[in-house]
Amino acid sequence: MMLDPLAERYLSHLRVEGGLSVNTVEAYRRDLSKFHSYLHRIGVVPVGALSQKTLTGFLRSLHEARLSRASSVRCLSAIRGWLRFLTRERMIEENPTVGLAPISRGVRLPKTLSQHDVTSLLDLVPVPTPEDLRDRAMVELLYATGLRVSELVMAEIAQANLDVGYLRVTGKGAKQRLVPMGEGARQLLRQYVEEARPRLLKKRASRYVFVSRRGGPLTRQAFWKLLQRRARRAGITQVISPHMLRHSFATHLLEGGADLRSVQVMLGHANIATTQIYTHIERGRLKRVHDRYFPRMSRRRGQKK
Repeated sequence: MMLDPLAERYLSHLRVEGGLSVNTVEAYRRDLSKFHSYLHRIGVVPVGALSQKTLTGFLRSLHEARLSRASSVRCLSAIRGWLRFLTRERMIEENPTVGLAPISRGVRLPKTLSQHDVTSLLDLVPVPTPEDLRDRAMVELLYATGLRVSELVMAEIAQANLDVGYLRVTGKGAKQRLVPMGEGARQLLRQYVEEARPRLLKKRASRYVFVSRRGGPLTRQAFWKLLQRRARRAGITQVISPHMLRHSFATHLLEGGADLRSVQVMLGHANIATTQIYTHIERGRLKRVHDRYFPRMSRRRGQKK
């Protein structure tokens, strides 16, 4: 359904003045569309007629539709932002979300791949096609850098320094960061750029690193599908996603001894609290170190022998 003009005005504000990415704005659009559909269904059309009871009913409908807690939290956040905007612009007198109880996010640990599964995925037998070299370079680079899939597919040639081995990435909120890519990913990316990319482009020009035979950038959906195919070839039975490689990147860094602040910078998290979801890995590693080296634990093991 068409969004309310006031909602479109808010989305335009987010895009132009807030500097949010297209993907983030579209996520807000979907959430506000859910809310507007609900309002039309119950007959509450004027925004000024909203009440906390209306909002509570909407949240109950999301629960009944079995929307995940994370999606419900994001949806409420979009509505809060929209109504704050309308209040600030004096389009409504009161913001009905003020005093509304927040939805508990809960704690959901990120899904990751084991280092064995990652190795199986990266060490697939090469196929002599430009697409295979491109796909290998993409998967290797994604794991080596912890990029978001949108950052991967939209990476530009001018942002890659193959001599030094880093990538300049434009992330959420149009913020840029430098990400080291490691020697293995650097060599494979250089091979793709020098050998496979020209064959895919066929003398056409493109500013994007990863391209299709049509000359355009590979889409997120296309990468998701090729990742699934490669996972099946590697014998990985679980359904994997590009974000699982990002989670695996962070998890394996922490398991190897990296500090949380460095992981935050590489992932491009604005707030370290976002990165702290991975601290369960740090705690697990510290527990193993404690059990191994704490004197009283060592003494007990000696007594058992």
